[in-house]
Amino acid sequence: MTDAGTTAQTGTTPHDRQIGRRDLTEWRSRAGQRLASRHQSLAQRIGARRALVATLAVGGGIAVAATAGAAYIYDGVTGRDGVESLDGPALARAKTLRSPAVNGAAAAIAHVFGPVAMPVLTVGAAVAFAVRDRRASPVTLLVAAGAGSLAMTLLGKDLIKRNRPHRHDAIPPFEKSPSFPSGHTLNTTTILGVLAYLLALRQERNGPQVAIIGAAAGTTITVGLSRVLLGAHWFTDVAVGWVTGAGWLSMIITSHRLYLSTQDDDTVAE
Repeated sequence: MTDAGTTAQTGTTPHDRQIGRRDLTEWRSRAGQRLASRHQSLAQRIGARRALVATLAVGGGIAVAATAGAAYIYDGVTGRDGVESLDGPALARAKTLRSPAVNGAAAAIAHVFGPVAMPVLTVGAAVAFAVRDRRASPVTLLVAAGAGSLAMTLLGKDLIKRNRPHRHDAIPPFEKSPSFPSGHTLNTTTILGVLAYLLALRQERNGPQVAIIGAAAGTTITVGLSRVLLGAHWFTDVAVGWVTGAGWLSMIITSHRLYLSTQDDDTVAE
């Protein structure tokens, strides 16, 4: 990888630090600059990798706390004419779209992005990045994404214990865990988001970056909507999965940007 001195002399930015024309190591806001400065000080004391793990741990704690807060707020308004008013109409609309082909496709999506396949995808991607790049940071990000999204899902379900739609409104196989939030949606938002981010960083042209990020976003939306179509979740379960997953994803990306700002080589073999 091009080192910091060479980059400064040539005025170029390594392509694996850019999304579009944006250099991810540049912080334009004062808050971002202060955060980067403090992270730099921490990295100088404990090392860049440990600082990355510490930042992810703090971000994960914030994300879990935010999930708990969102769960309590949700629990307070769900029985009123608030968010719950979306769920009945959304499910009714989804039922009108059902057909053998559509139902089969939605069931396949649920299987591919379910609690078995997603961990396999996460581990497989982590191994692939470690072998290809010889770097520890992609593995750290993917593990954090999976662990954090799992913790947020389990916490939300344990706090709210919301019932899923009635079985006569759902398509088998029926699920037994609480409905809130949608684990499929939250996990897909976070894990596919991190994968798309890591893959986009490795593209030198804007076109492939846009295609990768767009595909991940489209897949995430499709997974969420498929859960409503199957009657496995209420729409608000899915919406909260999107929001909390995007929040955790933004923290992971911010942590990695801080990491990129403090070092130039994170080779696994070191």
